[in-house]
Amino acid sequence: MAMNQCTAFQVPEHMLFQWHVTDRCNLHCSHCYQDDASPSDLAWNELLTILEHILSFIRLCRDRNNGRPFRAHVTVTGGEPFVRDDFIALLERLSEERQYFSLAILTNGTLLTPAVVSSLKKVKPGFVQVSIDGTRETHDRIRGKGSFDRAIAGLKCLISAGIPAYLSFTAQRGNYRDFPDVARLGRQLGAARVWADRMVPCGRGGEAAENLLTPAETREFFQLMQREQKRYGLKRSPVKLHRSLQFTVTGDLPYRCSAGDTLITILSNGDVCPCRRMPLVVGNIFQEPLASLYGNSELFIGLRDRERMSKGCERCFYARTCAGGSRCIAYAVYGDPFRADPGCWLTTEG
Repeated sequence: MAMNQCTAFQVPEHMLFQWHVTDRCNLHCSHCYQDDASPSDLAWNELLTILEHILSFIRLCRDRNNGRPFRAHVTVTGGEPFVRDDFIALLERLSEERQYFSLAILTNGTLLTPAVVSSLKKVKPGFVQVSIDGTRETHDRIRGKGSFDRAIAGLKCLISAGIPAYLSFTAQRGNYRDFPDVARLGRQLGAARVWADRMVPCGRGGEAAENLLTPAETREFFQLMQREQKRYGLKRSPVKLHRSLQFTVTGDLPYRCSAGDTLITILSNGDVCPCRRMPLVVGNIFQEPLASLYGNSELFIGLRDRERMSKGCERCFYARTCAGGSRCIAYAVYGDPFRADPGCWLTTEG
């Protein structure tokens, strides 16, 4: 099948490509969506092939969008992307295509040395997101001894270099009450944003499924986030509340899970799935064009269906706008992404 073959689908206003360039990581976090890492990475020329597939998809969307704006964003992650010796070179190659997409990096922050950050400054990513999962004690319990101090050192390097740094917090039962400490830390450091999402019990995280927040804990966690958001508003290091179910405490418009709709995930071997935390592979980029996988996959079509209602949400006022909350958590718990988010208290309270 030719790379530029047109496949029927409605072009969205924007698209996020989350590209996992390696499964390898220098940490072994207890809640990670990864199982054991793949022993080998794709070669340089194979990475460039994936880039060409992404560019081809973006060009196709632009061509078919009849002059309407189409925004694309590429987020590069792992594993831990900085374990690749050629990662900076890949970022430099990606930066050459900035007329097609904006660029960001997701990292655990522990490998962000001054030399690495100096190279990043030349690449000019839109932001670099660093994971901080609580106080030093909590973070190190989840991610390994010494990882907190190394991540903070990396954050300080980013901020000193003028690179926008986001703090990302993954909430589970053992750490969600630490979020105010992380929000305050973000303000002290001068982070551009602090945001959070819930742990998904898949990969290694599936071995500790009891750490998944209950509906009551989920609501309490979102309320903690909202209090921190209101404390300083948008003045400094704002807390971002725009993920599944968070509208229930903010009163904002519901966030609809983007997996398979405006999010395409490319794994380290070229497999394509809706979301890394929903590892339902629909094909491989080396065997079929990305546009074809996106347009023809029954799973992706179902995830894009605005009229499809998640099971358990039938009586909910927000059923179609919210689309059932976090599909990846529903899949991890029930084996079905089209079930209601198990963290939703609206369904449990009727």
